[in-house]
Amino acid sequence: MRTVEEQGRVVPLDSLAGRRGLPLPQDALLVLIQPRPLTPDENVALDTWVRAGGHVLLFADPMLTVHSAFALGDPRRPQDVAMLSPILDHWGLSLEFDDTQRNEERYQQVRGTSIPVNLRGQLRVSPAGACRTEATKLLADCRIGKGRAVVIADAALFDGEDAGRVGAFRALISLAAS
Repeated sequence: MRTVEEQGRVVPLDSLAGRRGLPLPQDALLVLIQPRPLTPDENVALDTWVRAGGHVLLFADPMLTVHSAFALGDPRRPQDVAMLSPILDHWGLSLEFDDTQRNEERYQQVRGTSIPVNLRGQLRVSPAGACRTEATKLLADCRIGKGRAVVIADAALFDGEDAGRVGAFRALISLAAS
């Protein structure tokens, strides 16, 4: 959380769909880390906000390996499996998982930065999608309307706070905010 706060003001959100849509200014960077499934209203609000110029950095892990201090059912606990197909599909992406991979942390290079991954996913772009993938489909960079979505198919980055992880998170924040 300190790394996020160093980048600017943090506004925690319980919902992405207020009475007037996503309650963030257009120049904000929305960071979503393994969120719960979004409601239909939240999917619409998020898509509308991004298309109008918003930027989102989304970590969607198909098989979360990060330990949580929160019990099952606690709303603060991250989802064990990303369930974001409606918004990803709308943006021309699908999240896939290879269940033959080994359960061990390794590093993936993303634009010159080492990102830790464990049981990572792959992002596939549909023919009509406005995204391009990088780093063996770990990252998708999508231009959506006037906005941008950077999607990472793993969240092992948040399994610790060592300097390498903090630096990698900063690099991804800079990428998504640009």
